Amino acid sequence: MFSNIKKNALLKLLSVAVLITLIAAMFSIPAAAANLAEADKTVTSNSTGTHNGYYYTFWEQASGGSMTLGAGGNYSASWNTGAQNIVVGKGWNPGSNHTVTYSGSFNCNGNCYLSLYGWTTNPLIEYYIVDWYGSYNPSSGATRLGSVTTDGSTYDIYRTQRVNQPSIQGTATFYQYWSVRQSKRIGGTITIANHFNAWAGLGLNLGTHNYQVLASEGYQSSGSSNITVSDGGTSPTNTPVRTNTPVVGPSLTPARTNTPGGPTATPPPGGACSPVTATITAPFTKDGAGTFCWQSSNLGSYINSWNLTTLTVNGVSELNLYVASGSLPAKINGYWYVSYNSTVSWGHFEAK
Repeated sequence: MFSNIKKNALLKLLSVAVLITLIAAMFSIPAAAANLAEADKTVTSNSTGTHNGYYYTFWEQASGGSMTLGAGGNYSASWNTGAQNIVVGKGWNPGSNHTVTYSGSFNCNGNCYLSLYGWTTNPLIEYYIVDWYGSYNPSSGATRLGSVTTDGSTYDIYRTQRVNQPSIQGTATFYQYWSVRQSKRIGGTITIANHFNAWAGLGLNLGTHNYQVLASEGYQSSGSSNITVSDGGTSPTNTPVRTNTPVVGPSLTPARTNTPGGPTATPPPGGACSPVTATITAPFTKDGAGTFCWQSSNLGSYINSWNLTTLTVNGVSELNLYVASGSLPAKINGYWYVSYNSTVSWGHFEAK
């Protein structure tokens, strides 16, 4: 009898102990789950990967920027002019036509973009849905194809071409598609499908999706951002834009690419082409095949070209690029010497 009582007491004690263990385990589950979240990670060199369930990319042309990957879809970044061109962001790989919501802050001194940015293959396309930009409108010099009204504003649609430039598939020729918001903002919902459908309606077709991020980009500028991106949801309150005094001069040069930059050229002695075939002044346009050497004391506010074999200004290659006149090489005896060569009838040069 006494033995049975001891056994019953022991069983009761064991039952209580098991119950306490189960309760403790239940309370420990959230803590354990929280421990699965990745710690903040700072990136200062070119890389891609995943962090807390989101794809990220960090690229800069030279040293001058950093990116800290935070919880969920959050990242913060800062850069200075030493980075030359920098593109960072968090998002998805592959991208899609889903709806994206983002919030945060974006501070820019000079030429910067805040955009939903991505790539497709077959065809190879680089695309931007630009919600905010700094001292330079990335669509300047491009032909407006149409517009789409969505998410509280009208976006102007453009297409530009990159010829023999770096891409996610190495050096290639590809198109860039642009939707540039008329009423700039920082924070809100981007209904990506509306842009993709509008592009397709204009014959701007996409291929198989590669990565897609909410990107902070700066070109010869300084700035910082703190952005949180998520899939779907409702629009958060927009964050007011804070902008410093725009940098004048070379910082107004548009971003030539947001992938590793093209080759640079060293001017030959003198840098002038010869013989001079004509003296030109802006506005000036040339289309077609041929080889020419022009001299000019006035190229307007920018030059732009595409489908050319070579184009140099005072010996510096500006091949198939949009370049603000403030970033052109120094004049030689009061002139720029433009050497133009195209083997196709659809070659193009303009100074405006």
